[in-house]
Amino acid sequence: MSDLLWQKPGVAVDAEIQRFLAGDDVVLDREFFLHDIQASAAHAEGLQRSGILSGDELAGLKRELAVLAEDFRRGDFVLDERFEDGHSAIEARLTERLGDAGRKIHTGRSRNDQILVATRLWLKEKLARVAVLSREIAKVALDRAQAERDLPIPGYTHIQRAVVSSAGMWWAGWAEAFIDNTTRARDTLRLVDTNPLGTAAGYGVNLKLDREHTTAALGFARMQVSPIYAQLSRGKFELAALEALGAATLDLRRIAWDLSLFTSAEFGFVSLPAQYTTGSSIMPNKRNPDVIELMRATHASVSASRSEIEQLLSLPSGYHRDLQASKGAIFHGFGRGLPALELLPALLANLGWREEKLRAAIDSGMYATDVAVEAAVTGVPFREAYKAAAASADSAGLGRTPEGSLAARVSPGAAADLRLDELLARWDAL
Repeated sequence: MSDLLWQKPGVAVDAEIQRFLAGDDVVLDREFFLHDIQASAAHAEGLQRSGILSGDELAGLKRELAVLAEDFRRGDFVLDERFEDGHSAIEARLTERLGDAGRKIHTGRSRNDQILVATRLWLKEKLARVAVLSREIAKVALDRAQAERDLPIPGYTHIQRAVVSSAGMWWAGWAEAFIDNTTRARDTLRLVDTNPLGTAAGYGVNLKLDREHTTAALGFARMQVSPIYAQLSRGKFELAALEALGAATLDLRRIAWDLSLFTSAEFGFVSLPAQYTTGSSIMPNKRNPDVIELMRATHASVSASRSEIEQLLSLPSGYHRDLQASKGAIFHGFGRGLPALELLPALLANLGWREEKLRAAIDSGMYATDVAVEAAVTGVPFREAYKAAAASADSAGLGRTPEGSLAARVSPGAAADLRLDELLARWDAL
């Protein structure tokens, strides 16, 4: 490991303690390394505008930062145990190549400042991806709601057969959910789109840093003005980002639960493309819906990451080393959540309904609600109509069809009035 910036003369660094302090920083910082390089280039520009660097020094630093980024992408530069973390690796490389100019790159910064802006840039990218995927998922669901709007399927409450429903209603529910998930991801992106670069360890520095320039250079919507709030927002913004991701993975979990049930032999409503199933390692007679089962598990990881950060935030104001642990939480939460969401659009586009199984599962009792409401419309008090329908549930379906039940479901959003045009307009406005 290279010399530590903060090491004091005459004080030996205990290797075991240092290993504990470093933790998995080097491994985690590989995820944020390119963002740290990007922010370091912007910081160098700000230092030059503040008179700390000459024009030639800035040109050299930006050149070497670009080379380092390319070396890292190709695997020619590896962030490993030689370095304390990603920031020290950047400074070591620049010092090796540029001497004193490389040593100046840390002027006016703290390691906390560096990881804060790097993870902020990273979160912006991830939230933008959540929004894109949610919008894509919503469109798949809208298209299938339109194409299959009149296909009858059983509707369940309490996992018990309840009423006649339709594929159109099932798809429309997920469409509206992911329209909202898109909005939530974008709203959260607007929240975190603020530049903390130049706030150091939370109290600013005695340099007239050009923070307005670095805000524009890094593509942030605004500058995070208060250095103290920059620290207060650390963890708070990460928590908000995971909550936005969690809104999507929570809906994903419920889709996966439906499909887990619907693909079982007991239901048999849905067929999955072969690539979404795997063979049993011991039972040659079956295929397993492993993809949707692992999708179902994904939200647990996102929720755990959110909980980890929430527990970190029981701190007074100011910077604390505890907050470094938030890196691992967002890495693991988004590392599990996004890949699952990436698979969802194609899965939804390609699953198939088994119409004969769907129709066979619609029994007479599932028309009982129709009978009760129809009686209420004629003036029978609903409580009496309900009791009469319950008593005759076994014969409620006589003379009725699923299509007739759906055609009579005229309340806004129900099968006969899905309002898909309204949902499409919301989708178009995203």
